[in-house]
Order: sequence, then C-alpha cells, then structure tokens
Amino acid sequence: MQKDDAGVWSVTTDPLEPDYYGYSFVTDGVGLIDPRNPLMKPNLLGPQSMVHVSGPAALPWEINDVPHGIVHHHFYKSSVVGDQRDYYVYTPPGYDPAAKKTYPVLYLLHGYSDDASGWTAVGRANVILDNLMAQQEAKPMVVVMTLGYGDPEMLSLGSRAFSHQDLRQRNLDKFRSALLTEILPQIEKEYRVSNDRSSRAIAGLSMGGSESLFVGITSADRFGWIGAFSTGGLSDDFDQQFSEMKAKDATSLKLLWIACGTDDHLIEPNRKLREWLTSKGIKHTDIDTPGAHTWMVWRRNLAAFAPLLFQTK
Repeated sequence: MQKDDAGVWSVTTDPLEPDYYGYSFVTDGVGLIDPRNPLMKPNLLGPQSMVHVSGPAALPWEINDVPHGIVHHHFYKSSVVGDQRDYYVYTPPGYDPAAKKTYPVLYLLHGYSDDASGWTAVGRANVILDNLMAQQEAKPMVVVMTLGYGDPEMLSLGSRAFSHQDLRQRNLDKFRSALLTEILPQIEKEYRVSNDRSSRAIAGLSMGGSESLFVGITSADRFGWIGAFSTGGLSDDFDQQFSEMKAKDATSLKLLWIACGTDDHLIEPNRKLREWLTSKGIKHTDIDTPGAHTWMVWRRNLAAFAPLLFQTK
C-alpha cells in the first residue's frame, strides 16, 4: 500500500476474476479486518474481510432470481466432545416439515480453522444449491454443516496440531462418534430426511475431507456417497487409518469423489490415497482442478459434486 499526501493508504490490485476474495490489513505487525466492510470471512484463527468481484449469473455462487432454501442454525451440548457447539441445516426450496415427503441428506464438513458457518458464509453452499436445483441439475436435498472438531485441542495448538498423530486420530474418532451418535439421530428426528444409506452423503474440504473419508469409508454401511476436496490430515499409513473398513461396504459405494487443486501442496498425498484405493479394489473418481488450497477451488468442487448425488443408475 502507498500513503498519499493526505495520509490515506491505498492499493490497486491486478484485475481479478469474478469470485469472493479474502483480505486483511497488517498494521505494526498486527493483522486487522477492514472496519468499514461488513462482508466477513469467519475463521477461528484468522478471520478476514471479503470482497466480492461480481460475475455473470451463470456462476454458481452468484445470487439469482430463483427460489431460495432456508439456512437454520442450531445449538446443542455434545456429550462426546464435552462442549456447547452448533450446526447449520439448509432446507431446499419447497421443503415442508409437515409434509410426508422425505429428502436425501448431505453432511458437508468445513476445513481446519473454519467454524460451522464456513460453507454458507464463505463457500456459498446454499446459493450454489439454490441455483443447481433451479436449473434441475441437482436433486433437492437437505444439507447439514456441523462443527468439525472432535477434539478442540486441534485449534489450541494451531497448525502444530497436525504434527501430533495421536491428536489427529483422536479428533477423527471423536468427530465420527459425535456425528453418528448425536448429529445424525437429531437430524433424522427434526427434519424430513431419508434414513437409508443410498440417501446419505458426506463430503468436506481439507480437514473436512479427511473426516468425510474416514467417517464415510469406515461407516460405509451408513453413507453411499463420499466427496473429499483437497484432503489433508490423514495418516500416511492408509491400511492402519482405515483398519475398520469393511471391504464389502466400501467397494459398493455409489460414489467416491476425490478432488484436489493441481497447485495445492496436498496434491501428492491425495494421489497416494487414490493409488491405495485402487489397490483395495475401491472405485473412485479422481478430479484434478486448477488452483491451490483455496475456497475458489472448493466452491467449484461443490458445484461439480452436488449434481452427482442421489442419482439413480
């Protein structure tokens, strides 16, 4: 940034492609959000301000004149984790809690340092699904977005948490337990969702990608569809990581979709995971997209993944 004669600092970027971009200021070594910009990128370790470079209506995250679903916010006490936490639920346009119709459900998981609002506040998941459903490209579905920390110590240690294999595994185990024994039963009690495997999907980005793979593969009798975007945080020993996998269930998944940006530092671990899945006879769809470890990649991943869900073959 440059300061002018009046003491005003400013910067002009290169032209930006239409999307949402995060930014912050660093003043005397302290990171600060923009106090005059209400558009926020929530994050538990490094919140930022956001700027929207608007684009054509065809972009899946742009708000259009279509029917809109509703995002509901819930709070509960987790006996598994031992804290108060929240989750968000998107219900599609036309959803009627009094009707007999039931919907398939996608459990959509955020990444490391995000909170439960990440997929709506930054990922634009509700807008993307509104547009896809209006275009009849995706099946109407309920989407559940829950807090992804099975062990809150993952946050208190910052990025150093990923060097502790025991903590990473504890985080996965307790998240799986909280999801399957607390969130999933509560969703099936409060919302009109189908409770069979073919009507349940799980997907996530980064840390949420590892959680979606771990929960989905080790509980493949509960989930028929799995998506992992830029997965990070799994053990290098996949045989040990997925030791609870039941081969019969894992090999009969309707979809296992693994995407990663070609400029992402996690591309090689993702490729090794794909090789391991092939060695186990587990069919999977591999997606390499341009881009790094950013929401720009993950918004596009969701827009490509959601239309594949709950389709009969």
